[in-house]
Amino acid sequence: MRNLVNPDNAAEAHALQSLLKEHGIHAEVESFHDTAYDGLFQAQYGWGVIRVAGTDFKEARQIVEDWKGSSPGGEVPWDGDTDSKG
Repeated sequence: MRNLVNPDNAAEAHALQSLLKEHGIHAEVESFHDTAYDGLFQAQYGWGVIRVAGTDFKEARQIVEDWKGSSPGGEVPWDGDTDSKG
């Protein structure tokens, strides 16, 4: 298995895992959260990682890049400013 992407949070991780599954790619999601250390590793290494088989890596990377590029400005809904403007 190869590390594909480090998602920012659980929502992004599971959205990407579902997207990859729709394309027939098995993806493993691993959170770096450790209750014994109260999230210390997440603060140091990020939320976690998504891994895919080496044979699927190139296709999976393209799928993730297309997904991230499909939203305006390359941002996903939970990134950035949370202020409601209106």
